[in-house]
Amino acid sequence: MTHKSLTAGLVALVSLVAFEYIAVAIAMPVVARELGGLHLYGLAFSGAMAAAVVGTVLGGRWADLRGPSAPLWTGTAGFILGLVLAGAASTMEMLIAGRLVQGFGGALVSVALYVVVARVYPDESHPKIFSLFATAWVVPSMVGPAIVGLVVDTLGWRWVFLSVPVLTVLAGLILLRGLAGQPITGGQAEPAPGLARKVGWAVLTAVGAGLMQYGSDGRLLLLAVGLVVLLVALPKLLPAGTLRAVRGLPSVVALRGLATGAFFAAEVIIPLMLINQRGLSPLLAGFALTGGALTWSFASWLQGREVFSRRTNLFGGSAAIALGILFMGAVTFESVPVALAYPAWIVTGFGMGLVYPTLSVLTLELSSPGEEGVNSSALQVGESVFSVVSVAVTSALFVAAGSGYWAVYAATLVMALGGLWVAPRFQTARVTTPAIAHMS
Repeated sequence: MTHKSLTAGLVALVSLVAFEYIAVAIAMPVVARELGGLHLYGLAFSGAMAAAVVGTVLGGRWADLRGPSAPLWTGTAGFILGLVLAGAASTMEMLIAGRLVQGFGGALVSVALYVVVARVYPDESHPKIFSLFATAWVVPSMVGPAIVGLVVDTLGWRWVFLSVPVLTVLAGLILLRGLAGQPITGGQAEPAPGLARKVGWAVLTAVGAGLMQYGSDGRLLLLAVGLVVLLVALPKLLPAGTLRAVRGLPSVVALRGLATGAFFAAEVIIPLMLINQRGLSPLLAGFALTGGALTWSFASWLQGREVFSRRTNLFGGSAAIALGILFMGAVTFESVPVALAYPAWIVTGFGMGLVYPTLSVLTLELSSPGEEGVNSSALQVGESVFSVVSVAVTSALFVAAGSGYWAVYAATLVMALGGLWVAPRFQTARVTTPAIAHMS
């Protein structure tokens, strides 16, 4: 593969953003306890998510207008600054401020990287690059818990934040070398109107997602208000017709949201179900998640080598996700052998590995020149918000059903089947009209 330094730098940055996402989730209970901020625990996550939604929207438009360099390096600096602020925090409020900066910076980086791929790599290389990106997200979920646990136990939780900036600088230097002389500058001749409105809708979307997150423990009024806010605000950030899965780019964004929402909402409950209901140890429960991560990585590798057609990747992958969730739901019943959990999540992870990077490739393919950033940001915003909504709704169902694990898997199976219906609705012809209907 050509562009070796560039590819290495891109993958390194993606890996570090992914690792920090996993690391913070693992270390946060210790952080909140030591800083006396357990009452602000949820805000450390929802605040970063809100900042990331705004950063994704702003970064996409910025990259289309001026090229990806400015949002990429601004985001990298913000990511580093946020980590340093969080690592040096003496109060929970200061840590949350760092998380806001980190989330905003990481979002700028993520969307800028898509535009770099669109402008530098030939179309035929996109499947391989997004296969590497997918693996760069999955691998930290496999090795991250052990590394973070060791760091927290030996050096302290602050080094979970303070060690990553050093690695980020090194990754940035590699990326800077790889970008030298590459055609990534420039963009649209004139700025598309309505940026302030889009940022406003992004803020409102983040508020709605946060309300749903806080209402997921059974506070149904918050859940309902958050859902209404999202129904108003989110469509303004997505391609027209996404919520109806209109053929083309809208169906691609819709499928990404349905697949990731179903997967993550089903996954977060697996350890709790296997440990509390089926009596497994945390180690054995963790092996189920590891199996899914491994097959996600393997299927991404297959996608990168175009072993299957894109239609097969999307339809077959969506079917695998639905089948795996169905099997995992069966494990919630005592009469079903608990050993079924392992092949169930192996199948689900394999399906995600086929679907996830294929949708990234299609997003760039369906984008007109100069729209790669805004469409990539729509893909990532949809993924994030669909996942928050899915986790919030299934958590509320879990509480309402009296710790009903079956209710979670019934809901996520419906989502997965919805993805199976959407999967064939993509088209590969490059669009020539603005993908976001509300750009005017």
